[in-house]
Amino acid sequence: MSIFNGENVFTDFVEKIGKATQVILKDLRDLTLLVGDITKTSWYVIKHPSKLRWRDVGYYMDLCGSQALPIVIMICFLMGLILAFQAAVQARKFGGEIFVADAVGFSILKELGPLMVAMIATGRAGSAFAAEIGTMKVNEEISALETMGFSPCRFLVIPKVVSMLIAMPVLTVFGDVSGLFGGFVVGVTMLDLPGMAYYTRTIAVLYPSTMALGLIKSVVFGLLIAIVGCLRGFQSESDAQGVGRSTTSSVVTSIFLIVIADSVLTMLYTFLGY
Repeated sequence: MSIFNGENVFTDFVEKIGKATQVILKDLRDLTLLVGDITKTSWYVIKHPSKLRWRDVGYYMDLCGSQALPIVIMICFLMGLILAFQAAVQARKFGGEIFVADAVGFSILKELGPLMVAMIATGRAGSAFAAEIGTMKVNEEISALETMGFSPCRFLVIPKVVSMLIAMPVLTVFGDVSGLFGGFVVGVTMLDLPGMAYYTRTIAVLYPSTMALGLIKSVVFGLLIAIVGCLRGFQSESDAQGVGRSTTSSVVTSIFLIVIADSVLTMLYTFLGY
């Protein structure tokens, strides 16, 4: 009896692996088709800018950008505080309090600034994109667009992608400044460093290229968030529960891909000497 139980467990395990492989391959296929459609439509929009729904771009920039600004500033400010606190504990042991500015500056501009902004945008914009397209699929609005000869990608996807590509770098700049200010507050209050000394050290060790590297990350993250959110929306099942599952899946998948992209870009920067 135990032998049969063991065989059943092994069979179930293999079956689960097979189903998971099918899901992954289907996602890769759908993602490839969507990226190809976005690329083709983007080239068409570049040649015919008037065909882009600029009103929708402005709406999504407000949704993904200005409405997210307060939470971005607050979270990045707190991240700067936390980093400075942690760095100060170690720096005091060696009398290197001034080097807290280095740790906070490089960590925020190259890594945590773009990453935290991406996490916030995933929860706000990515889930909203998936829910919106999923709801349109339930109401058969996407089928109606296709029946009338309109491209769902041009009407629904491209405005979201353009708005994210514009909003993410802008939010990252505000997040970087807020994070640096958080480190400045700790350096002046907790470490008793002169404000001008902390500011001078930050300016001395940080270069425009440091912020540029972080902004490149933010553009990549924004593109991933928009594409994954739209992909999960199109994959949504035609019921309320399906929309909920696609929204949750968009957030999880976006975070996973953002972390992978961040790792790849960080290794690339290190290889290039930045």
